[in-house]
This record gives sequence, structure tokens and C-alpha cells, in this order.
Amino acid sequence: MINIDFLTMRAFLLENIDFFIGARLQKIQQPTRRDFVFSLRNNGESRKLYVNIYPNIYHLAFMSKENEERRNIVIPQKPPMFCMLLRKYIEGAKISDALTIEGERILELHFETYDELSQKHQLCLCFELMGKHSNLILYDRETMVIIGCAHNVGSEKSRYRELQGGLKYIYPPKVKLPTHPSPLPHGEGERILSNELTLQFKNLPEAKIEEYLKTEVFRPAISGERYTLFKELIQNAVPQNSVNEMLDNYYSKIQEELNLKAEKAKLIELTNPKLKKAKNSISKISTLLKKRDNTDKYKLYGELLTANLYKKCDYQKEIEVFDYINGTNIKIELDDNKTLNENAQRYYRLYTKSKTTQEKSKEMLDNLYIEKEYLENILYSIETAQNLKQLEDIESELGVAKQKSKQSAKPAVEKININGFDVYIGKNNKQNDYIVSKLGKDDDFWFHTKLCAGSHILLKVNGQKPDEETIFKCCKLAREFSSAKEPSKVGVIYTKWKYLRKPPAAPLGYVTYKNEKEVLV
Repeated sequence: MINIDFLTMRAFLLENIDFFIGARLQKIQQPTRRDFVFSLRNNGESRKLYVNIYPNIYHLAFMSKENEERRNIVIPQKPPMFCMLLRKYIEGAKISDALTIEGERILELHFETYDELSQKHQLCLCFELMGKHSNLILYDRETMVIIGCAHNVGSEKSRYRELQGGLKYIYPPKVKLPTHPSPLPHGEGERILSNELTLQFKNLPEAKIEEYLKTEVFRPAISGERYTLFKELIQNAVPQNSVNEMLDNYYSKIQEELNLKAEKAKLIELTNPKLKKAKNSISKISTLLKKRDNTDKYKLYGELLTANLYKKCDYQKEIEVFDYINGTNIKIELDDNKTLNENAQRYYRLYTKSKTTQEKSKEMLDNLYIEKEYLENILYSIETAQNLKQLEDIESELGVAKQKSKQSAKPAVEKININGFDVYIGKNNKQNDYIVSKLGKDDDFWFHTKLCAGSHILLKVNGQKPDEETIFKCCKLAREFSSAKEPSKVGVIYTKWKYLRKPPAAPLGYVTYKNEKEVLV
């Protein structure tokens, strides 16, 4: 990733200066502590100016609707204090001028406002995009006194420049006065280049560099993890229609990746303890069942004691009897306070109790294995999610509260075509459940990897009979969309939809099946 530099800031302003001047600020929103959305309108056109002052991804751009969704912007119900301050002073005001600071990544928007007494005030909203020092500052242009900042900077943070309400606003050290967007003059300013510009200009002669620095004609492009104002300077450049489109597309993609990574980490952190607990419970119960499996022994002792009641060995500590099953004599411990018949009944009771415990424990184990499989499927869905929309179903499944609009009732299941047949791929448990419950018909085919987490694949036949090639391609698809795609050979099972069954109260996406066939892929 590269960071925005003063030349890109200047290019952005040159491109949008006509829209800025005279635009009315209709709405101010602050999704988080360090990003802002300003709704501007001018000449019958509305745009959303997005400003981000996070230290690792600071930038600004007019957002398209598509990139607004990629940024996953959620507006809080209660606006932060700085957002309320901005609304008080400049919401509804017009922009009278827009300036950049020579050699710096600073953009200023000048507003003319009127107070309750109809007195005119000249205010400035200053966007400082300078790494960890990035900030938004509102100050009075006549007195240069700061009204408020996105975050205050005290003496303990900076000994050169304090920023907070009531103090005088000063520019960062060694910065020239603001100028209107125009070619950079000769002097020190044009040599303060970012690392990215230095990399782009490194093989160019001095005269060519000056030409690039002073030009007002830009050819924006993106190439992988880099962008440029001059597409001829980098290889494999994808041209962009404007500087704004370049910034918007480049940074929104990075934000989407960061948001996706953060959401995945959050959901994995919620799921892993549950999976660990289920695995530990399975291990403990399985161990106890092996150690305490005395069911057959108690039944045998009860039967042997009943068969030897004629010996009248009451109130003894033990008795030796012939084990007719194993063909040897064995000693059985007795309660010397009970008769032989009472001891026999005691062993029968122990047998009944042990049998009941075994049955309950096995039932618990079955439920735990179902839960383990379910949670492994959730983890697989989280790890393979490619965008934030795919994580929304998982969030609702796990009960994660979201300040979002109502979820769509019908999951967006991916559909592809294989040899003329429609094939559906479930990317999470909600989509898997929808495939099994709603989309399938009796003669459709269902595919899934054996003994590992993965997507449910549904082959719609619509009265036709798929050939072996189509079946095998669906098996390969099941392997591809599973946690077992790395090994060289994986078993894939498939059966007709009518042989699937969802047990009562089973979790989303869980099914049992019969009449299945297995293919080694």
C-alpha cells in the first residue's frame, strides 16, 4: 500500500475545484472516531466526500455507491461530540473557497456562516492527512482560534504544535502559506517528495521531473498495490477515469480487505472457544466411557449370583462361582450386610444404571459431534469468505449484533453452469440450509466432502439425467470448496436430494443421508 502525497492532494483539488466552490454542506456523519462523510451538493449534483484519518490508511475521495458498500460504513445512532460540533457550526453552509498547502498533504475548505445574531463568520475546515498526525480541525479564519479537533494534541504528544479548542491554529513546521490550486512554483516545495514519487521519478531527468510536478494534466492509473498520477511511469497500469476514481477505488479495496480481516478475526475468536469446548467434552466423555464401561460385567455378576442362590451364601464378603461364558471360576465381591439375592439385585441395578449412563453419554456424544461438525463448517465459511456480505449470515448465526438494515430473507447462493446444468454452491451454513431445505427436488443430486467441513453442492437436473463427467465435475467442485482441498485425494459423497434428512432441532446445514456413493477426487 502507498500513502497519499501532496501532489495527489493537489491533483484531487484541481480536478474538483469547480464542484467545491459554491457547494453546500448538507449533512455531516461520523461513522467512527477517525472517518467522516460529508454530503455536498452543487449545480444539481450531490456527492459524498469521505475523509479517513486512520494512521495506516489516511485519504479522502468522493465515494461511489459501490465503494461506499465496500467500506462497510455504519452510521451510529448517537453521533460523536466532534460530529455534533461540526453540525452546529458548518452544516448547511456554503464553501467559499478550497485551498491546498504547498508541499503538504493539507486541504482547507472555507465556509461563510451566520450565527444567531446574523453576524457573518469565516470558518475553515482543515483536513490534515499526515500519517499518525492526521486530523480534522475547525478554526475561525479571522482569529485563527481552533473551535474543535477530531482528536486533541497536547504538549505530552507534541512539543512543537498543540491542537485543541481555544488555542491558535498554526501550520506544521516549515510549511508555506496556503495557495490556490496552481502549478507548484520553483523552490523547496517541489523537492519534498514522498517515497512513492521518488520511486516513480528515479530514472527521469531533472527537467522531466519539474514538468510532472507542475503539470495540470494527469493520467491516473492503478497497478496492483500502487497507484500513480501518470500511468506511463509504472508497469501494467489500469487507467482510471479521474484522480478521484483512482483514490476511491484504490483505498476502498484496501479498506474492504482490512474490514474483512478484522471481521474474520472477530468471528473466529467467537467460534474457536466453542469448538475447543466441544472437542474437550468429546474427549472427556469418550475417556470416561472407556474407563467406566462395566455394563456387561454387572449384568454377568447379577446372572451368576441368581444362578447360585441355592448355595445360601448370605452375608458374605465374596463368593466363587463358575463363569459359564468364559469357562473359568471367578470371585465376586459381595456386601456382607446383604443376602445373596439382595447382592444379585444390587448388581442388576448397577447394570441398569450403567446401561442408562452409556446410552445418555452416547446421545451426548452424538450431539457434540454434530455441534463440532457445525462449528467446523462455520470456521470454514469464515476463512473462505471473500467479502463482508458473506459474513453477514454467519454473524446473525452466531448472534453478533449488527447495526444494519434488515437481512434479506433469501440467501444469495452462488449459481454456476456445468454442461448445461445449474449447480448451486453454499458458502455458509445458512446458504447450505437454504440449498437443502428450499432449492432441492427429489431427483437433484447433493454433493459433500466426506468427514470434513465444506460447501453443500446441489446439481439441479430438471428431469434430465446428468452424465458421469458432470457428476465428477460436481465432485471436484465439492473438493474445491472444502477444508480438504489441499490433500491429493479426498472422498466426496453424493446422493439424490430425496435421500437427505434434516433431524429435528439440528443446527443449520446439518443433514443425514443414505444410498450415497463415494468418489475419490
